[in-house]
Amino acid sequence: MSLRRRIGIPILGVGVLSCLLACQKKKAPEQSLSFEHVESSPSGSQPILQKSFTVRTSVAFPFEIPAHEAMPRLRGNFRSFVTTMGIQSNPDAANVELQVMTDEQYADFVRGRGNEVLFSAEPAHDENINVNLPPSMSDARKYYLVFRNPDSGDAKKAVQADLSVDF
Repeated sequence: MSLRRRIGIPILGVGVLSCLLACQKKKAPEQSLSFEHVESSPSGSQPILQKSFTVRTSVAFPFEIPAHEAMPRLRGNFRSFVTTMGIQSNPDAANVELQVMTDEQYADFVRGRGNEVLFSAEPAHDENINVNLPPSMSDARKYYLVFRNPDSGDAKKAVQADLSVDF
């Protein structure tokens, strides 16, 4: 065999292989996008507080929003009354304040350092609440309903609350 033939066969093989590799469609690299997944869930309501209780300084009630809730809404109402006789001459004497806090805000509140809240209703004795909460994204979110007595001390106040979260 001539030298030319011996060299030509391997070169031909390399050429065919190169053509095959070049002619194959290259797949685009898969991109992993990490978007938070929220979706609109079937409409429903979850009661979070349906009870009567007393408030001397403050009372907190935790609640949780499940993961993937796109538009949670806190709604309902509360009414408050003074429990000490003779003080009810002024209806504002029964006022309490409702605040909604995130887990972090509540931790600061307990330590006496927090003054930031997600939502705060002005002190009232009869209040309707209708508040949009942030979407819960991929993890459940914990919140706290905090009822505060703006008078802090003298008169205990009785509160009747009926609050729910709509999804």
